[in-house]
This record gives sequence, structure tokens and C-alpha cells, in this order.
Amino acid sequence: MPSFDLVSKVDLQTLDNAINTVKKEITNRFDFKDSHVQIELNKKDLVVNVEVESDMKLQQVIDVLISRTIKQGLEAQIYDFESKAGYQSGKVWKKDIPVRNGLKQEDAKKIVKLIKDAGLKVQVAIMDDIIRVTGKKIDDLQTVIQASKTWGLGIPLQYINMKS
Repeated sequence: MPSFDLVSKVDLQTLDNAINTVKKEITNRFDFKDSHVQIELNKKDLVVNVEVESDMKLQQVIDVLISRTIKQGLEAQIYDFESKAGYQSGKVWKKDIPVRNGLKQEDAKKIVKLIKDAGLKVQVAIMDDIIRVTGKKIDDLQTVIQASKTWGLGIPLQYINMKS
């Protein structure tokens, strides 16, 4: 039976390249000349730590981060900007931006419910942070993929291990 896996994974090397590109662009920008800017990727916890002089510069760094991430082929939705607000610590503004990697259990349950509510003839199984979708025809699986692109869940989804 045809099947595929629905996942939400981030390629760590591509993310690291995007962060390095952001660092390089910020150091070359005139409006950041002689100002304190520090951008670090914590690979263990998957958190981007940003430290700048003002709230306005923090927003500019976030804009550059989003644009460079998209140019590297990653989706902007991998960053969870709403989880924590930027805060002031002494003279600098800090923001910790978590990176979404893997499907959380509640997101997986939402996706399964959306697939079942679509009324398609497929079986859905949650396996850790992967959702396996199985059907009798490959056309049913392609319909699930097309439907998932319109859900607007706020998480990046990838479709891997398509087997017929």
C-alpha cells in the first residue's frame, strides 16, 4: 500500500548557514556600524540567541534572519517568535528564539483530526514525531498533501518516504 511520512524537521547545517549569513550581513550594514550585535545558535537546545542595543535593531535583525532563512531554503515558520518577548537586560535587548523541530503531540493530533475530517480514504498513525499516512491509491495521498498545504497550522511540514 502506498504511504508517506509527514514530519516537521529542520536541517541543522542549513540553519547554521543561515545564521552565519545573517551575522555576515549585519556586520556589513552601515546602520549597525559600531553597535553591539550578537547572534548565536545553540545547536543543543535549538535556540537562536539575539543580543542588540535597541528594540528597533532587534526587529531589524529578526527581519534579516527571516529573509536569509528563506533564501537558504528553510521556511520562516521554523522560528517561534511568539513564545518569548524580547527583554531588556542592562543596556542591551535580548531575545531567545526557539526553533521548531519535530511535531509536538498536540500538533500531530490536530493534523490527524484534519485528515480524518477531510473524509479521505487513508489511514493515519502517529509514530513519535512522525505521522504516517497510508492509502490504497497514491492519488489519495497526493490529495492529503495538497490539503495539508491549505491548513495554515503555523508549522513547516515536509513529506518524506513516499512509497508506492
